[in-house]
Parts: sequence; structure tokens; C-alpha cells
Amino acid sequence: MVEGFEFKEKYNFEDLVRITHILRSPGGCPWDREQTHQSIRRDFIEETYEVIEAINKQSAEMLCEELGDVLLQVTLHSEMETEKGVFNIDDVCDGICKKLIERHPHVFGDVTVGSSGEVLTNWDAIKKKSKHQKTQADSMLAVPREFPALMRADKIQKKARKSGFDWENQDGAFEKVSEELSELKEAVLEGKRSNIEEEFGDLLFSVVNVSRFIGCDSEECLTKATDKFISRFSVVERLADERGIDMKNTDIEELDKLWEIAKASQKE
Repeated sequence: MVEGFEFKEKYNFEDLVRITHILRSPGGCPWDREQTHQSIRRDFIEETYEVIEAINKQSAEMLCEELGDVLLQVTLHSEMETEKGVFNIDDVCDGICKKLIERHPHVFGDVTVGSSGEVLTNWDAIKKKSKHQKTQADSMLAVPREFPALMRADKIQKKARKSGFDWENQDGAFEKVSEELSELKEAVLEGKRSNIEEEFGDLLFSVVNVSRFIGCDSEECLTKATDKFISRFSVVERLADERGIDMKNTDIEELDKLWEIAKASQKE
């Protein structure tokens, strides 16, 4: 039992900070004390995606819980730096408050805006200035490499567009996909692994370009396509089982027939 700890009917943010401190303190939790920024960085990613899952499921109960898990990650990382005397949770809050005030001069200052588009334009300009980004390439380099690859590609392409470096319409983007596909096929025929990987990457990048022009979120579209594949594959497995077909020892042509049946049944 932690001396002086008060059990409550309702806890708040300050309680979370204190509990996190207790867990990391001598006599707290051995596992929590062993953790570092590096050891729990994947946890932060997973918890963030679980928030997205809650939003997609439109579950307020789940969202409340998952936001709490993300908040725990924030307090844990902050506590680690507090222990080293670098910064604490108050410094984190101070930083984001100052950033919000600075980037909303139309709310906290005398700047006038007429639309949300102007708000975003001002935000980008203030961000570039505060980050000392003198060129559009600087702002591209500021996009974390750790982002999901499709999302990062989309953000980089949008920044290029702001400098006028973009296709005039979707036709150019579609033609680029065809060009990159041909170059990938050539690379595969040549059999050089480094060229194959490079051309495959170029193909994916060009497909993201198309998604921007046709108004689709490439990350979301790929997620839905994967969901659809899983759904149809489950039907194929069921059909194969009903017909006594061993999928591992059946040629792809036979399995493709089952796939078409599954596809047709889901469309109906």
C-alpha cells in the first residue's frame, strides 16, 4: 500500500500524473520502472490506432477508454524526463498552450480571417517561421519518416503542390502510374533487387498521386480493400470446406473460381 495515497470516487489529470509518478518510483511497479522511451514507443503507436478504431466504431465508451490509454503514454514519457530533470508535464502543457495561442492569431490576436482555408494558410506560414523552415523542401523534411508510408507520401505531395510542382489534372497522374508500372516490369525482368524495390516504391508513390486527384484517402482505401479481401477469403475458405477442397493442394485456377463466387455473393 502506498503511504498517503487517497482512493477516490472520481480521479482527475493531476491524479493520473501522481499515479504515474508512484508507478515509476522505488517501491512502485518493477515493470514501469524498467521502461524507457524506446521500450514503449510501439505502445504509443498501438494506443493511437486504438483511438482511431474507437472513432471508426463511433463508440464513445471505447473512445473515452482509449484516450485515457494515450494520456497514460503522455504522462509516462513526461515522467521519464522529469526524473532526468529535463522537463515535466507542466512544460508539455505550457508548450502546447503557447503553440495554440501563436497559431490562432485570429482568435488571440488582431488577425482577421474569412474562412477555414485562410486559417490553414496562416497556420502553415506561422509553423514554417517557428520551425525555421525557409523552403518547401525544409517542410517536407519535417514530415516524420515514421509516418505510415502512404500518409507520408500524401503529405509530401501536397507540400510539393503548394510550390506549383504537380500535375495539372488527374490525366498526368494516371499516365505516371502506367509509366512506373512498365518500369517495374522491366526491373523484375532484369532481376536486380535494388531496382525492383526502387521501381515498386515509385509505383506506390504515383498511385498516391492519383488518390489526391480523385479525392480518395489512400490509407483508408487500402484499409477497406484489405477488409474486403479478408471478408471474401473467409467465404472462399467456407466454400472450399463445404466442397471438400484442400486449398493448399489445389491450383489457383480452381480457387479463383471460388473467389468469383464469393465476390458475386457479396455484391448481391
